[in-house]
Amino acid sequence: MVINQIITTFTRANDTYKIMATRRDFLKASGLTMAGLLVGNDAFTAIATTSEKVEEKISSTTSLDFISMRPIPSKRLFTSDAIEKAIKNTTKRIQDKKIAWLFNNCFPNTLDTTCNYQLKNGRPDTFVITGDIHAMWLRDSSAQVFPYIPFANQDKKLKLMLQGVINRQTACILIDPYANAFNEGPTGSEWEKDHTAMKKELHERKWEIDSLCSPIRFAYQYWKETGDTTPFDDDWERAIELIHKTFVQQQRKENLGPYRFTRVTDRQGDTMLNDGWGSPVKPVGLIFSAFRPSDDATLFGFLIPSNFFAVTSLRQAAEMIRAIRKNETLASRCESLANEVEAAIKEYGIIEHPKYGKVYAFEVDGYHNYVLMDDANVPSLLALPYLKCVSMDDPIYQNTRRMILSEDNPYFFKGTAGEGIGGPHIGFGYIWPMSLIMRVNTTVDEEEILKFVHMLRDTDGNTGFMHESFQVNDPNKFTRKWFAWANTLFGEMIYRLVQENKIQL
Repeated sequence: MVINQIITTFTRANDTYKIMATRRDFLKASGLTMAGLLVGNDAFTAIATTSEKVEEKISSTTSLDFISMRPIPSKRLFTSDAIEKAIKNTTKRIQDKKIAWLFNNCFPNTLDTTCNYQLKNGRPDTFVITGDIHAMWLRDSSAQVFPYIPFANQDKKLKLMLQGVINRQTACILIDPYANAFNEGPTGSEWEKDHTAMKKELHERKWEIDSLCSPIRFAYQYWKETGDTTPFDDDWERAIELIHKTFVQQQRKENLGPYRFTRVTDRQGDTMLNDGWGSPVKPVGLIFSAFRPSDDATLFGFLIPSNFFAVTSLRQAAEMIRAIRKNETLASRCESLANEVEAAIKEYGIIEHPKYGKVYAFEVDGYHNYVLMDDANVPSLLALPYLKCVSMDDPIYQNTRRMILSEDNPYFFKGTAGEGIGGPHIGFGYIWPMSLIMRVNTTVDEEEILKFVHMLRDTDGNTGFMHESFQVNDPNKFTRKWFAWANTLFGEMIYRLVQENKIQL
C-alpha cells in the first residue's frame, strides 16, 4: 500500500486542526529522515527509517493522533531517563493535544539532535551545536541545556553530560574570550577571512558580552542545583579571571582594547565601523559590546541588557570563586566591577520617556545618546527578570515592558497571525517565538500567559517545532526550521507552567 499523503487531525474545544504533509515532506521535516509515532496519549512507538516501513506502520495504526518529530531512539544523540520520565508525566497533564505534541517534540530537541557527548582525556566533554549550524555558540549552548539542570541529580549520565558542557565552554573561553562561536576542532570556518584575530578553533569572532555571561549563569545554576564542584578546576578559575580581564578591557577606560572586527559583507549589521572599533563610547563604567545577542552590530556600544547580565553574572562568579576556589581577591574584583557597572546603568541607562516615564534604554554611548527599542534575542530588556537581573515588579522594568510591547518599539510587529518582538537580524514583519516565550516568562497575568501560549501553539507552521521567526500574517513563512534554543525554551516554559499548576493548558 502506498500512502502519498499523511493527514493528522486533532480537536480542541470547537476547533479542528489538520496537519498535512507529503511523504517526502514528512521525512524531510524530521530533520534526520526519522520519526516516531505518538500513539494514544503518551506512548512513543519508533518507526523504521525507510519510506516503505513508514507506510506499513501508518497503515496499521488506527489510533494515530500526532506524528512525533523526534528521531527514533537509536538515532538520538543523547538520551536521559529523567528527561523522558518528565516528558511522559508532563504530557499526561496537558489537555490541549497540540501543546502536548509541541512539548514532546521541543523539550528534548537539544538532547535528541545537538549534544555530542564523549570522554576526552578521561573527562566529560560536550559539544553542543545550535541545530542547523554545526558550531557551538557559548550563549546558545548554555541556554539550550539550562532547562535540564533540575534533573541532573536524578540521572548520572545527564549530570556528566552537563559537566561536559562546562568543561568545553571553559576550554573555549581560554582559546579566545572574544569569540562567540567555536568549531569542534581546529577546522576553520566560512568566516576565517574576517579581519580580526581569527584562529582555526573559532567559527566566528564577534565580541558579545553575553557570550561570557551565559556560561557563568549555566555553571552557577548547575552548582546550586547539584552541589557538584567537579568542573570548577584550575582551568575554570583561569577562565573567570579572563572574563573579568576582558570586561575591564572593554570598559575602554585607558584605550580601545585589543578587539577590532570588520567583515567584507553587504549586510550592515555584520561589520563594525571606524576601522573595526565600532561607534565611539565615553568611558563611564559600562562595558562595550561590539555585537548584540542576535550577532548584529550594536549602534551604540553600551548594550544595556547585556550590561545588566554582566552585573548578575559577575556576582554569581564571585560567589562561586569565593566558595569553591577560596580566591577572595578575584571574588572581590568581580564584585567591585559588578557594582561599578550597576552604578553606571543607573546613571546612563535609564531614560525619561515622554509617554512611559522612566525606562531602560536598549543601547547608550555615555554621551547621553541612546536607542529605545528591544530585540527578541536573549538577553533582551524583556527577558531581564527571566535572567534574574531585575525583579518582575521593578517599576522601571514595568514601564519598559509596556513600551517595548507596543508599537513604540520599532521592532514590535503585529499582524493577523500574532504580535511580538523581532529585530533587524531578520527584518521587518517577522516575530521571534523567543520573544513570545519571554513574554510568558515575565508575567503572572493568566490571560496574557494563555494568549501567548496559544499564539506559540498556532504559529509553528504545522511543523511541531519553534522557529527563529515567523511572518506576522503567515506562520508558514518562517526562518530556521531547526533552532534548538527556541525549542528548548518553549519546553522549559511549558514544563514550568504545568509544574506550577496555576493554569490549565
